[in-house]
Amino acid sequence: MGRHAKPDLDPERADTFRLLFVCTGNLCRSPAAEIMTRHLLVGKLGGREAARFEILSAGVNAVVGEMMHPDTRDELAPWGLDGPAQAGAFRARQLRSPMVRKADLVLGAGLRHRSAVVEREPAGLKNTFALREFAALADAVDETMLPEGDPVKRAHELVEQARMKRGLVPLDREDLSVGDPIGKPPQAHHDAVLLITDAVYRIVQKIVPSR
Repeated sequence: MGRHAKPDLDPERADTFRLLFVCTGNLCRSPAAEIMTRHLLVGKLGGREAARFEILSAGVNAVVGEMMHPDTRDELAPWGLDGPAQAGAFRARQLRSPMVRKADLVLGAGLRHRSAVVEREPAGLKNTFALREFAALADAVDETMLPEGDPVKRAHELVEQARMKRGLVPLDREDLSVGDPIGKPPQAHHDAVLLITDAVYRIVQKIVPSR
């Protein structure tokens, strides 16, 4: 176990990292984050090691069973990720309390999703953030505070370190949410995916730094 890894994780939890993305309908923002994060982890770690990260998404008011919005799906095409977003590969899910309790990190598309998660499951308070909030806190975490090597242990410790930085890192609240593109022109979907990609890239880069 690394110098800074917490000894209180049970063996099963210590060997995996469960990440849950949350938005409103689970049609645009959270599925884009789920698919992009999985893609980045596989690219950096390979499929077997990336499979230790269990990545899901859900909506606080999900359109259950619906496929991803086509305009957001089209924004994933440059990475070849529009396929995983197709019907059959992705279906919208409703957020449930057990999802929050099982997750090691819950990232909402915006601050109101962070609040909605905690209202639904108060136990989620300690590890629920807005996506761009967590990316900013992760940026502020000193690399030397994270264990070397095992990316799962790094991810667990990154959550601990980010939690301790809450209230200490200057953040602009208006810059912490990804706007809902539903009912808006394709440009809104483009802008949302751009913000999501930036945030998840920064987080994954902290978990699996470039060699």
